[in-house]
Amino acid sequence: MSSLMARLQSGKRYLISAIIVAGLQTMILGTIIQSRASILSNGAEVLLKTTPVDPRDFLRGDYVVLNYDISTVPVETVSGGISAEPGERTLWVRLKKQADGFWTVSESSFQTLSPQPETVILRSRPFYSGGLAAGDSIRVEYGIERYYIPEGQGKPIEEARNDGNVAIAVRVSPDGRAQIRSLLVDGKPVYDEPLY
Repeated sequence: MSSLMARLQSGKRYLISAIIVAGLQTMILGTIIQSRASILSNGAEVLLKTTPVDPRDFLRGDYVVLNYDISTVPVETVSGGISAEPGERTLWVRLKKQADGFWTVSESSFQTLSPQPETVILRSRPFYSGGLAAGDSIRVEYGIERYYIPEGQGKPIEEARNDGNVAIAVRVSPDGRAQIRSLLVDGKPVYDEPLY
């Protein structure tokens, strides 16, 4: 009888543990989805010009690799100093809208930039820096370098991108995180991202 009770108690503990783990996984997934949706619905929108790039990865499905003018940040735009010590860094990039509608780098910093009217601050992904000199540029990524598309539809978009006819509308959260809202070819939206 005590053996049966012990097994029931043990089974009950496993069940409670499984429910707790499933609940935590659901909360984490929900938080990730809500964070993305929040940026897409409330973030500041910027239009970015893409530049050609030609890598291949046939194992991950159909996607277009995107490179932006703002992916190469001139050292001359860096305010607040540059550490000579090698290490992992995050670059904060201030974007300002140009007359053609595209946004470009107006300032950058390795410290958080304060908000200014008519600008948007984008945060790079962490990258390794071994020290920089005047005239150099900083190559950064923002987490918006891949755009997944329906199967079999990548080639025309890659060709349009290589011809300079693809732009990306991006939403940026107040803390500098970015999400792609839509892909445009010749100024017309081709794909829009759903919130969920």
